[in-house]
Amino acid sequence: MTHAPNDAISHNPPRLLDQLRDRIRLKHYSRRTEQAYVQWVKRYVYFHRKRHPAEMG
Repeated sequence: MTHAPNDAISHNPPRLLDQLRDRIRLKHYSRRTEQAYVQWVKRYVYFHRKRHPAEMG
């Protein structure tokens, strides 16, 4: 028995940057603002060595 490729994808929660993009688009911010916010969040995450916020205190 094989599973359809979408089975695994449909059960995964949206990733952080996808959630950010969805929220920004919901608020009708410009694409450049979206790009700037996404880059800022990426730099923030990498600066903290990809640790989960619950681990940072």
